[in-house]
Amino acid sequence: MVDHGGVVRRHELSGAEWEFVRPLLPASLRGRKRVDDRRVLNGIVWKFRTGTAWRDVPERYGPWATLHTRFRRWALDGTFERMLRTARAHADAAGDIDWLVSSDSTIVRAHQHAAGAREKGPATRHSAAPEAA
Repeated sequence: MVDHGGVVRRHELSGAEWEFVRPLLPASLRGRKRVDDRRVLNGIVWKFRTGTAWRDVPERYGPWATLHTRFRRWALDGTFERMLRTARAHADAAGDIDWLVSSDSTIVRAHQHAAGAREKGPATRHSAAPEAA
């Protein structure tokens, strides 16, 4: 969302970011007018970047329940997954991703008693009372 001075507010999508994700959002299937997708997406981004509760998202992004509903709908229908795949593909094509992967195959062996293995012989029950005294 752009304020009256033409400046993008902190935690909001820039014009370029919005133009990147806009075609990836699902079209509205309902006949009634709904809260603008950019406004809602900015509210969702604001919520997760600040770590606040849904109810505490500023009203400039629309009703918190609308933000939450749209977030759940987009999460369930794969919208965010589609955004991530597309962003990753663009970054990879631009050479911005280094696909070097490091794998550590270190093995740490523990003694059998460290895992709570029972000693050989008949099972015995130990009382915790002597240890606690």
